[in-house]
Amino acid sequence: MRRMRRPALVAAVIALATAATGTTVATAQAAATGCRVAYSVPSQWNGGFSGTVAVTNLGDPVDGWRLTFSFPGAQQITQLWNGSYTQSGSAVTVTNAAWNGGIATNATASFGFNGTVTGANPAPATFALNGVACTGSAAPTTPGPNPTTQTPAPRPTTPGPSTPGPSTPAPSTWNPPANLSSALDAVWRHQEETYGNLYGFRNYIWDQLIAAQGSINYCVRWDSSAPVSAALRDQIEVKLGQQFNKWIAAMAGFDGFPYTYVPVNVVGWAVRDRNTLQWTDNSVDIYVNNIRENAPQCAEPCGRFFNQNGQYPNCPGGYAHHYDMSLWLTAGMGGGAGGDWGQRMGSEYFVNSLNQENQHILLHEIGHGLGLDDFYDWDPGVGGFLMKAGSATQITEFDRWMARDWWRHLKSRYGL
Repeated sequence: MRRMRRPALVAAVIALATAATGTTVATAQAAATGCRVAYSVPSQWNGGFSGTVAVTNLGDPVDGWRLTFSFPGAQQITQLWNGSYTQSGSAVTVTNAAWNGGIATNATASFGFNGTVTGANPAPATFALNGVACTGSAAPTTPGPNPTTQTPAPRPTTPGPSTPGPSTPAPSTWNPPANLSSALDAVWRHQEETYGNLYGFRNYIWDQLIAAQGSINYCVRWDSSAPVSAALRDQIEVKLGQQFNKWIAAMAGFDGFPYTYVPVNVVGWAVRDRNTLQWTDNSVDIYVNNIRENAPQCAEPCGRFFNQNGQYPNCPGGYAHHYDMSLWLTAGMGGGAGGDWGQRMGSEYFVNSLNQENQHILLHEIGHGLGLDDFYDWDPGVGGFLMKAGSATQITEFDRWMARDWWRHLKSRYGL
């Protein structure tokens, strides 16, 4: 696996200063009540729309959640996944599914839905989690556990329903279309011949998913002077989860793959200047002026790339504050880079494509984290596909089968 293909925010409660580097690390503190909601409409058509909601628990861990809100227009939910819903007039109540009822402090639960709409489609103005209004901040009560000794809540091991993916479900066994079989065989042989340690490498996204029991944590490396509002921060997290789960939807149900949906949580931000981040709540960790590779870097003791045994003894806050990969957003960058460490692309590209169905650069770079190769030096002869840069803007059938090929070759290491 080529780790470096082409070519880590929150009110401070614990600050660690390093005189030589000018580094400041801010660690989030648990609170008793509070929540933050990111609501988005990724697609809309005549008379209908799809919506996504991500609720972040800023208080003590929740065991069973209920989110209430009211539509300000003539909106009606017709289908919802990752939870159950009731709607009476404009008032909506969404409760957790059997598998995602626990929300640890600073963790996020997400659900999506399809609906009908007549006229305008404004977003709900207010939300409440278990009866507590979501204001984006936490109301302090009796202090909870010290964050340096915080134990993460158990992660769900029973998969929930996936977000909408391919129009046809993933097959349960290896049976690719006849017109793709020889090309898939050629791709796998090429990877075996050109990857230095294909079978011995232990930090593919597959490994990260299994180690975290079906969730992924990110830290954002914001290498830009552009300000980031709380709303933009939340939109970035939601969009990252949507795009990541397009690959998961391609795998759901195939050959023992254990997940149909993967919660993607942004647990930290890294910046050069704290003033770039225009929020004061304590929902994520903030890393200020920790410069590596001439860019802001999230705390290395908290990163899986630097601690591939899955242990984080020197991470402020412990395991609950670790991140599996980085989303590295660089001002003025064209193209992208990806690997087991995360994905890198232009900050302008990511922000300006938040309303697009497919962020093809991000999808391509996540593919590298799964092990999929580039195709600059040869062509398997199947036309356009996402991993052949510039030839497709979404995950194609060939891309899906290449990912499934990786899983079927590696799944035995997980006892599956």
